[in-house]
Amino acid sequence: MFSPLTAHILIIAIVALSITLMLLRPRRIAEVYWIGGGALLLLILRLIPLELAGRAIAEGTDVYLFLTGMMLLSELARIFGVFDWVASVAVEHARGSCMRLFTLIYLAGTVVTILMSNDATAVVLTPAVFSAVRRSKAEPLPNLFACAFIANAASFVLPISNPANLVVFRTQMPPLGQWVAAFGLPSLLSIVSTYLILSWYFRRDLVCDLPRDQQPTRLTGNGRLVLVGIVLTAVVLLVASAMKRDLGLPTCICAVAVSCIVLIRARINPMRVVRDISWGVLPLVGGLFILVEAIDSIGAMRLSAAVMQWAEKLPPISGALITAGVVGVGNNLVNNLPLGLIAGSTLKATSAHGLIANAVLIAVDLGPNLSVTGSLATILWLIALRREGVHVDFRDFLKVGAIAMPIALALAIAGAVVVNAL
Repeated sequence: MFSPLTAHILIIAIVALSITLMLLRPRRIAEVYWIGGGALLLLILRLIPLELAGRAIAEGTDVYLFLTGMMLLSELARIFGVFDWVASVAVEHARGSCMRLFTLIYLAGTVVTILMSNDATAVVLTPAVFSAVRRSKAEPLPNLFACAFIANAASFVLPISNPANLVVFRTQMPPLGQWVAAFGLPSLLSIVSTYLILSWYFRRDLVCDLPRDQQPTRLTGNGRLVLVGIVLTAVVLLVASAMKRDLGLPTCICAVAVSCIVLIRARINPMRVVRDISWGVLPLVGGLFILVEAIDSIGAMRLSAAVMQWAEKLPPISGALITAGVVGVGNNLVNNLPLGLIAGSTLKATSAHGLIANAVLIAVDLGPNLSVTGSLATILWLIALRREGVHVDFRDFLKVGAIAMPIALALAIAGAVVVNAL
């Protein structure tokens, strides 16, 4: 139908336009329609065979199941007040100190990100934090920024901490012990350095006293049951990871089991949970898989593979820093989900492993802390703030991110280099 050159140009143009429209969201049309429309156009114009598109969608099965499970658990936690309780506990234990409140919220975001993924911190914890902070009379922005930045800074502590982890490594996911050994020190450096930078940047807002007569939020019996279910799910996923099993199916099964138990006990219609979940994320991811497969089909991955192979030949620290820098900045140009898919395909094609592969994963997860366009979680965080009447300008985020992201990324990569040398 088209000449090879014309087909290649059309594929690149459609993919680039789809991702650009996803980030800009003209007329506030949801991201899934722009990505889905681009994937459908590729099929209609026969720029990608239907069989290849089907195979690309099927490759994301584990990611779809993981996201479904985590969205179910997050919605249950929202409905039964788990996140409101977490934010309230932080306010109660702040004992009138803005700095202590900021630290406790940062720690809460760290735990939520590690056990429930960065999307839960950005989308569900953030509104609860805003509500609790507003009642406490504290300046909201430092605490809201803490939610956004820790959602990415702590997202490579465990494989379950970020859906992008599943996308990057796919069938090459390291077992839990190997993961913790490789990313434990880099994660710690990322979390601590991001906290120090944020607390320095907002230091004037954090020097204040808060009233102590706030009425704490109590966790109901069903809320406690949801919390226990979340912890048990995290344990199951850690065991599955240690046994080198895929994480999607265990996540989904645990979430459905917890949902059934809690909803039956609370006598709540399951549709109340199902209807409020952002199901559009699933076809969005599926569409991205098709777009990346289309790019791969014209040999575009050969360029990224060549760059990665070149980086592997450099001295370890230089190769890791260059790789992380390129990927980290690239996140903010095309979003970390499509970039993670591209990086995952490149790692698979080149059989890259060790320091370079770890640098790619760290950059995919941490790079989005540069700007609001870096990750889906940060975009959703921005939308959640707008619903609360809080508007964070692109430049305001960039002022913080331009300091926090490069320093945290450099320290995390340095940590990865140290671990690799041991």
